[in-house]
Order: sequence, then structure tokens, then C-alpha cells
Amino acid sequence: MTLSIISTEENEVLELLKDVIDPELTVNIVDLGLVYGVQMSSKTKAIIISLTLTSMGCPMGDVIMTDIENTLYRYYPDYKITVQLVWHPQWNPDMATEEGRLALTEF
Repeated sequence: MTLSIISTEENEVLELLKDVIDPELTVNIVDLGLVYGVQMSSKTKAIIISLTLTSMGCPMGDVIMTDIENTLYRYYPDYKITVQLVWHPQWNPDMATEEGRLALTEF
């Protein structure tokens, strides 16, 4: 799955999310292909992240979601950050970027 066309500000958010690492796979959530969408509104001061996890029973889901919020709050302290879990389509390794697939093979 690829992200739809996003604004410059949303692209900046996506770049920040590369600092969020899946603790089990040690690859960032963007390159893993876990981020399905980024919406940002400077008018309403809101950021919505649509995210999946590698599995519904992912034991690190709460850690990842907290890390997303903490990472974005550092740069956007006045914004409301919402992380929405999405389960469709189900994640698979083919959703990873080339960098993510390379990192997974090293894992």
C-alpha cells in the first residue's frame, strides 16, 4: 500500500515518524510500511496517523503508539495527535520500502 499524495507538512510528519522504531523488528515504522496515512491540519491543529501493526496481537503496539505521540509532540506541542489503528489491508513484508525490506533481511 502506498500513501496517497500528501502535503509538504504531512511529508514532514512522515519523516519524523522514521524516528519511531518497531522494537521487535528494529526497523522504523515508515520503512516497514505500517503508516497507511498522515493527515495534518494547521487550522485545527490536529495530526491523524493511520497505522497498522505487523499483527493484531503485536505486543509492542502500545509502545509504538506512545512513541509516535511523543515524537510528534516534541515538534508539534500545540497539536492534538491521534493514532488510528487500521487492520485492512493486513500488513505483510511486501508493504515495506526497499530500505525496510533490506533491514528485515538483516534482522
